[in-house]
Amino acid sequence: MILITGANGFVGRSLCAVLAQSGQAVVAVTRHALPDRATNIVNCQIRALTIDTDWQHSLQGCDAVVHLAARVHVMTDTAADPLSEFRRVNVDGTLNLARQAAAAHVRRFIFISSIKVNGEATRLGQAFTSADVPNPQEPYSISKHEAEQGLCKVAEETGMEVVIIRPPLVYGPRVRANFQSMMRWLKRGVPLPLGAIHNKRSLVALDNLVDLIITCLDHPAAANQTFLVADGEDLSTTELLRRMGEALGSPAWLIPVPISLLEAGAALLGRRDMAQRLCGSLQVDILKTRDLLGWNPPISVDEGLRRTVQGLNENGA
Repeated sequence: MILITGANGFVGRSLCAVLAQSGQAVVAVTRHALPDRATNIVNCQIRALTIDTDWQHSLQGCDAVVHLAARVHVMTDTAADPLSEFRRVNVDGTLNLARQAAAAHVRRFIFISSIKVNGEATRLGQAFTSADVPNPQEPYSISKHEAEQGLCKVAEETGMEVVIIRPPLVYGPRVRANFQSMMRWLKRGVPLPLGAIHNKRSLVALDNLVDLIITCLDHPAAANQTFLVADGEDLSTTELLRRMGEALGSPAWLIPVPISLLEAGAALLGRRDMAQRLCGSLQVDILKTRDLLGWNPPISVDEGLRRTVQGLNENGA
């Protein structure tokens, strides 16, 4: 049996569905009751992820844990002390779960971290690797890195196997935030000033991430390792938008505005962070993941975008 936290989230829903279809028994941990579920999915409600959360009942009979739940990165955090809030959930809550999992004789604990542990950006052609010295730069990624460090210590002290996965931006059906907004703009034929960006960014399709998580549940070489994950094809922002347009059947209308003007405009609007994500590079090297696990992304970027568009259309967006 596999316990999955954040089971009602973007990744959790898909992971639960794939595991259930394969006949795997799942304990789906959510904050609210699931309205419907497969017969081999048991819903467990946990209201908060804190240092005091009691997981004893939920962990009974579980062989593995996939920990997806977290206080997620937000653009405009209103907390008085964001780092303390992130630590309360992402560090204290995670390590509390891990220690109780080890006490319950859980064999393997898979932690979904973030590529932001490596840093916010790469130089063109110099991709992040899992061997890089971590360089988290803001409260969310700092908390994820501290959780990773704590989990490695738990593994050393208890013998429970820990697997860390650091994904970049994940896209797929039901994707939200900026990725969804860009697809809506393209679908409506809105012209975008993003036709002259020559960066490189790694993404990961939801189905590829789910496939790697499932691989890591049982692969003997995954124990106590950190893996980076991506689609295996890096795209510029301009090329990504063009490929989105093709998937939508609505050719992208991209105006070739110089990057210097985009960055200046973003600075005036107080959105330097947005300009960095649109114009900067963030590349991920998945060679270790391929070699150690024999894993390759099962679907291409174009197929991932096609499935994302299908989900967009099904939800009437």
